[in-house]
Amino acid sequence: MNVLESLKRTALAMNGAKTLKEAMQVLLDTICREVVADACSIFVFDEKHEDFILIASTRIKHILPGQCRIAQGEGLVSAVASHGEPILLGDAALDPRSIELSPLGSESPYHAFMGVPIIHAAETLGVVVAQNTGTRTFSENDEAFVVTLTAQLSANIAQALESGRIYETISSYGKHKSLKLQGVGAASGVAIGEALVVKPPADFNLVFEKASEDIPGDIEKFHQALGSVQKDIRAMDEALSESLGEDQRALFSAYLRILDSKSFVQSVVERVEAGQWVQSALKGVVLKTAKAFEEMSDEYLKERATDIRDLGRRVLSYLQSLDHSPVQYPLNTILVGNEVTASMLAEVPKKRLRAVVSIKGSVNSHVAILANALGVPAVMGVESLPLDLIAERNVIVDGYTGRVFIDPHHALQVAYQRLLNEEQELAENLRELIPLPAETKNGSLIVLRANVGLIADIDPAIAQGATGVGLYRSEVPFMIRDRFPGDEEQRVIYRQFLESFFPNPVVMRLLDIGGDKDLPYFQFEEENPYLGWRGIRILLDHPEIFAQQVRAMLKASVGLNNLQIMLPMVSCQAEILKAKQLISEIYREELEAGVAVVWPKIGVMIEVPSLIHVIDQVLSLVDFVSIGTNDLTQYLLAVDRNNSRVEAYYDSFDPAVLRAVNHVVKRASFYQKPCGICGEMGGDPLATLLLIGMGFHQLSMSASRILRVKWVIRGFTQAMCESILEEALELRSGDEVRQLLTRHLVGSGFGGLVRAGKH
Repeated sequence: MNVLESLKRTALAMNGAKTLKEAMQVLLDTICREVVADACSIFVFDEKHEDFILIASTRIKHILPGQCRIAQGEGLVSAVASHGEPILLGDAALDPRSIELSPLGSESPYHAFMGVPIIHAAETLGVVVAQNTGTRTFSENDEAFVVTLTAQLSANIAQALESGRIYETISSYGKHKSLKLQGVGAASGVAIGEALVVKPPADFNLVFEKASEDIPGDIEKFHQALGSVQKDIRAMDEALSESLGEDQRALFSAYLRILDSKSFVQSVVERVEAGQWVQSALKGVVLKTAKAFEEMSDEYLKERATDIRDLGRRVLSYLQSLDHSPVQYPLNTILVGNEVTASMLAEVPKKRLRAVVSIKGSVNSHVAILANALGVPAVMGVESLPLDLIAERNVIVDGYTGRVFIDPHHALQVAYQRLLNEEQELAENLRELIPLPAETKNGSLIVLRANVGLIADIDPAIAQGATGVGLYRSEVPFMIRDRFPGDEEQRVIYRQFLESFFPNPVVMRLLDIGGDKDLPYFQFEEENPYLGWRGIRILLDHPEIFAQQVRAMLKASVGLNNLQIMLPMVSCQAEILKAKQLISEIYREELEAGVAVVWPKIGVMIEVPSLIHVIDQVLSLVDFVSIGTNDLTQYLLAVDRNNSRVEAYYDSFDPAVLRAVNHVVKRASFYQKPCGICGEMGGDPLATLLLIGMGFHQLSMSASRILRVKWVIRGFTQAMCESILEEALELRSGDEVRQLLTRHLVGSGFGGLVRAGKH
């Protein structure tokens, strides 16, 4: 048997199956054929009844799927599942555990038995059973094949089971049974409403390559389409003008700048001038730009790919002269889609929008950011969302837990309506915190700063009371161009941030590219990009890029002097010394040229574990440090957080990570050097208790998280947090730490931060 060929063929067929039964039948047919079995069946564990149910079989005519159940703890199927290992028998009838074979064997004398567990993400989903009549037994090679097949296809099987469960539940029970789906909460809150499924205005997959038949005409059509989309974006902006301030509405200005940018427009025009059809020219530019963003490890920047694709599809829809008649939105709209975008959300009348649910996307997507600003819950990453069956159904969205309920029963609706009322009261209370200081109950002040990357991030941060910027991702201006931006281009951008937050400090991280975060015009291949040429290594190898950016930052800060420079992905002291030397040379050159630059504070990101072991020496070289918990967690635990197979192991609450962070801040305090935190932990209300206990006095986070973190800060004393930290550091896992912190928040009246409701 050719295992690889069977795997490829089976995986392809399973993915193309329309129903659960069809997908399982593909798997069983493959096994029967390759191991020469007389009969095959699949049992899956039914959590509700706590037993195993036959869901598919082949060559067994006297028992239909759903008619055979095996109690947990009884029979060979249960034995395979409980041990998590295959069982191979020559004559199963002689085994005392073979009770479940009697109905199968009463009419057909099966003897040989092979049972293999189906395991996905360390969870036993079910068991594959192969049987034979007569004297033919299964060999170890047969067992090895089925083990290989189920192991490699476990994700396909899990997806088929989940999708099949959902579709069969909805189809069979209609609107009489509640169905719960799981995603990731991207904007907190709860909502009840009617599902409206939205689709992209156009599809690039349907655009084919061909030569332009009218180059001037195609260019003219392109400019007209751009104008139409710009008009639509302005209309969205105007429609939300009463619901959002200038801060949140800056997002639409960013969209307009993308549509009007020379790099975007000229790239399409140049392709058309070279003879390419305008639709395929647009497709090429949009997908290339989106891919550059999508391949980045930084979750915030990765999500910008959605914005690029969305704008591109809107332009394409006008090139294709598609229907642009207005959509009829329900009074209580739950916006649902494969990839819901910020512009799709903006088209919904504010008074009718209740929540957003999307198959794709994350907490960093602009639709999530906008949902937060509008105060509507959002759940992203609901992979099993049945788009073709959910339209017009009643839906409950829980932005805290990431749960989505389809056709919820009456009791569930009543419970969530009560929580919804409490939510509205909590939101009012949080807004009252904006003018108040972020200080603990014993008077210890905590500086709350914002993480930003786009001009559109400025106003939301200020509106939420951010006292400066703890992390400015300076790579953004480099990513939206087809070349390195010049000194003056960079200076103008940096000046906007420095002026907006003056006199508060703005920590600007130098260009952090490499790994899987390449620029469209500066790409390179590496076998292991996460441990390769990235961050400070690229900057030191290209001093011309380094000098240009630092010079622009220094000039931008003239007269303001609130600039702080942070070095990215530093792994050793030599990199700090070399970087400081280069900055010193640039600073001296500008002074000699008559520019009134001021020497900035210089710090490093603590995200590579090696720096933790030499933190005393590092602190002697810099003015401040900031802990990037996202990468630090990834490197400490050896977990690629973008890899779905191991993402469950990525946990910033792991005691090893907490001890590392605690060590850094304690040493910084000893040397009286400021130590901040700008990773995801900085904006997590649960982590706030630990960070205060560790002695942090600076936290940086997305603007939407500031008020929630401030609420926690104002509810605890330093001593209380130190006691909680001491207890947390003795625990054995991130889950235990999270449970501890949840108990403390809920017990102190802050349950509204970790679950629906006020308390």
